[in-house]
Amino acid sequence: MRETDLYEPIKRVLESQGYEVKAEVGPADVIAVRGDEPPVIVELKTSFSLSLFHQATDRQSITDQVYIAVPAGKGRNAWKALQRNLKLCRLLGLGLITVRPADSHVEVLADPAPYRPRQSKRRKRLLLREFARRTGDPNTGGSTRRKLVTAYRQDAIRCVEFLSENGATKAAKVAEGTGVTHARRIMADNHYGWFRRVSTGIYDLEREAAGE
Repeated sequence: MRETDLYEPIKRVLESQGYEVKAEVGPADVIAVRGDEPPVIVELKTSFSLSLFHQATDRQSITDQVYIAVPAGKGRNAWKALQRNLKLCRLLGLGLITVRPADSHVEVLADPAPYRPRQSKRRKRLLLREFARRTGDPNTGGSTRRKLVTAYRQDAIRCVEFLSENGATKAAKVAEGTGVTHARRIMADNHYGWFRRVSTGIYDLEREAAGE
């Protein structure tokens, strides 16, 4: 769809709600007026972009009733992108409209309104727990193509170092010697493939882990 293909379906919907609608008035793609109410502005784009959000937030200096309108996409990736951009619209106090290319069906997914995201106490607790457990600052901010050193990995390395010095050992002794209280679970789960169980409660290193 072109931007101009979005205009007529949106205009029809707004006019059905009693608005007088005109295009390209000043900086606005679409402006709708109903009596003495604040004007409604709609910015049209063929896809989400940073410039679209820039334009829309600029229009908020004119009215709080600002929408962005884009064609409705198909498929899982399009749906995921729509959900992310819908969240951003709500954070910015913008409305969101989609127009279905097949039949020009208009759907209003969000109206402009103040919004504050609900914080997750669980996610906050997990984040601060990881921060507290991690030793030093072993990663570089912005890294994407390398394995990150987590607190879990640091604990596993401590278990490796202990077993490399002491050989096969009871899990309780490993926990005591390393200070890793959950050493048994780490070695039993063997997430990195470094450990092997020799017998009940006793663990040793796999050969390839000796150099870790």
